[in-house]
Amino acid sequence: MTTGPETAADKRGEAGEVARLLSYVAILAVSAWLFFEAGSLPTSRWDVLGAGAFPQLVFGVLALLALAAIVGALRGLRPAALADFGAATLDWLKRRYLVVALLALFGIYLAVLPLAGFSPATFVFLLAAQFLLLPRRPRTIAVALVLAVVFSFGLNELFASVFNVFLPRGGF
Repeated sequence: MTTGPETAADKRGEAGEVARLLSYVAILAVSAWLFFEAGSLPTSRWDVLGAGAFPQLVFGVLALLALAAIVGALRGLRPAALADFGAATLDWLKRRYLVVALLALFGIYLAVLPLAGFSPATFVFLLAAQFLLLPRRPRTIAVALVLAVVFSFGLNELFASVFNVFLPRGGF
């Protein structure tokens, strides 16, 4: 129990505990899914237990350990910790907006790559990432354009001409 007002460090510590709890839940979900997937492995007539017996044992023990960790983590949390976790998560995302923006940009790049092809998708991705990170001055914009052209269209030409490896062309 705390005797005075809660500090920001206390709230960050509890937010870390909630994040740990969520990771335990994710581990439980994945191990339970893999447990059932291992049960569908084919059996042989010479193997009484089947090919999935050992993986099922491992994933079953992992799921039980994750369940025990979840129970232990729930005991140590106070009810308002989930609300504090949401606020701490939003604060963390705001402080790291460049990481979030680059991750979102990379996800869009991966989604567009099969449709647009390597060169156009990479050109737009590199240009957008550089505009996000670099100061916007005429010289840096020129350097960003040159780098985007070289590492998209130039790299595609290098792989096709020298290595005889063809990068994705896209559906358009």
